[in-house]
Amino acid sequence: MAQVPTGSNFYVASTFGSDKTVTAVSNASEAVVSSTAHGFTNGDFVEITSGWGRLNKRCFRVKTAAADTFVLEGADTSSTSFFPAGTGTGTVREITAWTQITTVMSPSASGGDPKTVTYKFIDSDVEYMINDGFTATSYTMELDADSVSTAGYIALKALTDVQTNTVLKIVMRSGSILLIPCTCALNESVSFTDGQINKVKAAFNGNNRLTRYAS
Repeated sequence: MAQVPTGSNFYVASTFGSDKTVTAVSNASEAVVSSTAHGFTNGDFVEITSGWGRLNKRCFRVKTAAADTFVLEGADTSSTSFFPAGTGTGTVREITAWTQITTVMSPSASGGDPKTVTYKFIDSDVEYMINDGFTATSYTMELDADSVSTAGYIALKALTDVQTNTVLKIVMRSGSILLIPCTCALNESVSFTDGQINKVKAAFNGNNRLTRYAS
């Protein structure tokens, strides 16, 4: 069913737990991660680093957690061409706190489009085109310039200063969730436009493909 943006909420990962060593990641329709005494529970959100580029720095929800293993919900690693067996090890860390970004206006997404290579053989008068990955996904938004004392503004300012990896979470009115691994940049230069409130801008620059859950 169609939706409108009204009612969507925006959050940034402001606190992470310590890195847990990943000793194995399975090739499966939903990847099983081996990490001794990880301490995660079902429903936790985690960021994973991995030797698999298609998995590296992405954020997923934990499913079927056991003492030393858990499932990355929706992470399809079944293709051994894209995910060579035995090479997906790395680290994983839990997002332990989300901070809501309030007074959001004009959120906009860009990127995620296929990158293409065009070529032509001399004996042909027609060009060919093949896909070569995807462009980075990014989000931008405007905030009320007077929100400077809100928790979300303060979190964005701190993350801008250190430029560490984080995650943008968008929860739509239907309950659908978007998780965008990113770095963020808050531009505190105030925009003045007659007839409008004063605004500042925030950008979230994607580190890998986003993850989406229906609820």
